[in-house]
Amino acid sequence: MAFETTSCKDSQVQLRVPETGRSAAARRERGEGPLAGIRIADFCWVGVGALATRFLADFGAEVIKIEDRTRLDLTRRMPIYKGDSSRAMSQEVAGASPNMSGHFNNYNRNKLGVTINMRTEEGRSLVRRLIARSDVVTENFAPGIMERWDLAYDALREIKSSIISARMSGFGHSGPDEFYRSYGPVVQAVGGLTFSSGLPNREPSGWGMSYMDNQAAYNASAAILMALYHRALTGEGTEIDVSALEASVHLIGPALLDAEVNNRTYRDSDFPPGNLLEFSDAAPHGVYPTCEPDRWVAVAVFDDAEWDRFVDALGRPQWAAAPEFADQARRRGAVASLDQKVAEWTGARSGREVAGLLQQHGVRASLVQDAEDVVDRDPQLAHRGVFVEMDHPEIGPAPFEGTPFLADASKPVHWRSSPLLGEDNEYVFKELLQMPSEQFSDLHDSGVI
Repeated sequence: MAFETTSCKDSQVQLRVPETGRSAAARRERGEGPLAGIRIADFCWVGVGALATRFLADFGAEVIKIEDRTRLDLTRRMPIYKGDSSRAMSQEVAGASPNMSGHFNNYNRNKLGVTINMRTEEGRSLVRRLIARSDVVTENFAPGIMERWDLAYDALREIKSSIISARMSGFGHSGPDEFYRSYGPVVQAVGGLTFSSGLPNREPSGWGMSYMDNQAAYNASAAILMALYHRALTGEGTEIDVSALEASVHLIGPALLDAEVNNRTYRDSDFPPGNLLEFSDAAPHGVYPTCEPDRWVAVAVFDDAEWDRFVDALGRPQWAAAPEFADQARRRGAVASLDQKVAEWTGARSGREVAGLLQQHGVRASLVQDAEDVVDRDPQLAHRGVFVEMDHPEIGPAPFEGTPFLADASKPVHWRSSPLLGEDNEYVFKELLQMPSEQFSDLHDSGVI
């Protein structure tokens, strides 16, 4: 439904502007945590793997991110730069610094970073030495890459018998589809999520981002924690195989139930509802415009008592006494005209005014928050520490995603921002692997590291 709204002045909201111009972040000592002493040789790139190992790094694991200078992590090339909104995420910038991407920096805090050219035997030899000093190997490459490098699980066990291998892919490393390559939107289509999205009587719209990266990442981090616990009890390593497809299937329970029990498809003339947000027990129930450009409020009224409070908040307008709005059942039957009346009222006010007034009267309502609201203006999220400010040598101080839960005994330790490209080569190769300085220089000059 298209709503017409009145105009009003844009709200004047004081935005928090992060401080700039601070000196480069100093190397800080690695913090402790429940996973302190666990070392992860991390081949992951882009989203799913990087998010899984970020979670482990937040709680003390020493995650050593292995990169290739000649083929940068895709998120390093995504130009989401602080203070620069001129480019879309997919528009790479020739000659841009590999350390400036907000996307990469959000995914890789608390990690160490090294560069190794895996197309060389010297590089693969270095990796085997690092794996021998590690507890976990993580990767989310296309099928066959680790096998090509002779780093499949059987080969890893020859290097270290108790090693844990965590593999993340679109379809898993077994079955008829194991060799398919995939990005998140494809997995969402195969897994049924895309089919249940969109507008009535229209083609499925799909989801705009690779949300299965996030879903599969938390599955992977949980599996790694269980594997570490299993090893602590038995001394045995484990091979973990995480499929983003299976993670997506777990999100369509109602559709699966409808198909199995009722033998019917999840799409019909009324579903999916797009942005209508219809709910059979509530009216009004939806998202309504405000007087501000592209600002909206969500409202839900579930019974006659709530309706009475809602009408009080509106000042008991004459239209609310119409027979078609007399009880919840009739309001549901007249939802189109009801939505129009509600939109006329909300459209004359700001979103915060509408939400605040309805909440004061005990009506479920909220501003539909945008990204700036979430990061800069939400007092609940600020109180919970959902975003943490970290200082980065090139981008300076900026807010990043925190860990999405609180635990008194196991607090995340944010000891530094994400690694610059190859920042920790000297520590890992010269200190951890005891490489002589001359060999280090030779390998650097020859492009191995």
